Amino acid sequence: MGGMSAIHWIIVAVVVLILFGGRGKLSGLLGDAGKGIRAFREGLKQGAEPEAPAETAATKVEAPKDDARP
Repeated sequence: MGGMSAIHWIIVAVVVLILFGGRGKLSGLLGDAGKGIRAFREGLKQGAEPEAPAETAATKVEAPKDDARP
């Protein structure tokens, strides 16, 4: 009792291969979860940076010059 025999290790290995195998459903879900976490972190980084005010057409309009009149 208490020790793990060869059959126990084989069962553990089979369960691990089923759960985390190359094309298993769980490994695909974990990969998608990892991509989601990575995208969330990138979104936090982008949101933390102060954005420069965007120049609009109204801010670029210059007042007419009076030098053009004769």
